[in-house]
Amino acid sequence: MNNQIIEKFSVIGISVRTTNENGQSAKDIEALWGKFWGEEIQNQIPNKIKDDIYAVYTDYETDFNGPYTLIIGLTVNTLENIPEDFVGITIKKNTYQKYVSKGKMPKAVLATWMEIWQNKDLNRTYNADFTVHGKKYYDGENAEVETFISVKE
Repeated sequence: MNNQIIEKFSVIGISVRTTNENGQSAKDIEALWGKFWGEEIQNQIPNKIKDDIYAVYTDYETDFNGPYTLIIGLTVNTLENIPEDFVGITIKKNTYQKYVSKGKMPKAVLATWMEIWQNKDLNRTYNADFTVHGKKYYDGENAEVETFISVKE
């Protein structure tokens, strides 16, 4: 297993409440990413630490089959001054299992999520999971995104 402890961090971004039922999340997530890029949300986030984009999956009602919240944003050094219509969240210190998606996006990330959902041995906490879209995210066919799933120790 590729488990690691990640210290707490904060993210400011935009969010949507969705569910994986009936393909709803695919529509909602695509629309949220469209808004993120179209409105240049990354340029509106105050107190950002770096330009890596975080997609945080949190507020799970049950598990991956139930409703959850997705926040797309950037890590910040404070949750003060959250812009109107944005949200802020602090992700607590936790143990995570790391996955790396490689290839054309978003197809590669979706394949990783399918692997995660089908992994019956993954002891998920459903606290907060996240993907990190760093510099390698922009490498076309060779793109990479890191996915971190919160797991029980």
